[in-house]
Amino acid sequence: MRAAVITEHGTSDLITVHDDWADPVAGTGEVVVRVKACALNYHDLFTLRGMPGITIPFPLIMGIDIAGEIAEIGADVEGWQVGDRVLVDPWDAVENKLIGETVDGGLAELVAVPARTLIRLPDDVTYDAAAALPVAYGTAYRMMVTRGAVAAGEKVLVLGASGGVGTGCVQLASLAGAHVIAAASTDAKLEQLAALGADEGINYREADFMRVVHERHGKPRVSGKGGLDVVVNFTGGDTWAPSLRSLKKGGRLLNCGATAGFAVETDLRYVWSYELDIRGSDGWLRADLESLIELVRVGRLRPPIDRVLPLSEVRTAFDLLEQRQVLGKIVVAPDR
Repeated sequence: MRAAVITEHGTSDLITVHDDWADPVAGTGEVVVRVKACALNYHDLFTLRGMPGITIPFPLIMGIDIAGEIAEIGADVEGWQVGDRVLVDPWDAVENKLIGETVDGGLAELVAVPARTLIRLPDDVTYDAAAALPVAYGTAYRMMVTRGAVAAGEKVLVLGASGGVGTGCVQLASLAGAHVIAAASTDAKLEQLAALGADEGINYREADFMRVVHERHGKPRVSGKGGLDVVVNFTGGDTWAPSLRSLKKGGRLLNCGATAGFAVETDLRYVWSYELDIRGSDGWLRADLESLIELVRVGRLRPPIDRVLPLSEVRTAFDLLEQRQVLGKIVVAPDR
């Protein structure tokens, strides 16, 4: 089979596409999935570069988010047939492994996965849309719905709104009836986010987002006036402190990551004076993914696909992701 393989940590130049990589075989309790779409995530970049505390078994095929059809069924697998359309839940809670990180993933024509990770995919949900869901939209759903309880009428700022998690947060907040403020790096991205449900946009390359929030929605006061109900911050770094200072009294800061740095400073006086609520969110549940599939099926959720590239252009896909030149998801399609 064709497969994109890495044998050491580094840059995208180290990803090699092989035409004759050995086909996986379905073991007991496993199926082999013919990959129709594999969506990239920033986590794939972290795996490529190397992450402290996580040992990668080389050689490795990356690719966490996988949608396709069953090509082979192993022993002791019930309820599935060859040809069934499936989405793979990449977190295998039984083995405590993330597919595409410590075991082979979807940047190949075929991948072997435990049958327990399969989710049935309706005929009216495309492979590309399904592959966009698990890591980014699963994370967004748990943060916005399960943990964040975003509600109608609330003012919600989404930082990093143009990425996979960000576009999910924008749409989910809009579906909840919130007033959505999207922050992104270009006006073009803000226009696209408006089409996804954002009511306002802030170009953070041209303006300090906290100052814009204060100008438009008032500076937070201990009396309860001014500020926002919710700020979604999964970047950390220099955006953390101004995120807290954009919240109204009793506001909520939702966090699921720290792509710009985790060692942040927090003025605790501001936290207690304004009775702020900081809510962490980690990963997703199977029920979250099933809810997302249904939202896509009925047309209420539209994961934006920036582009679909063949496996031969996988290095380009990683470069575009790293350079943040996309809105939504990049999908690699091994069979196209």
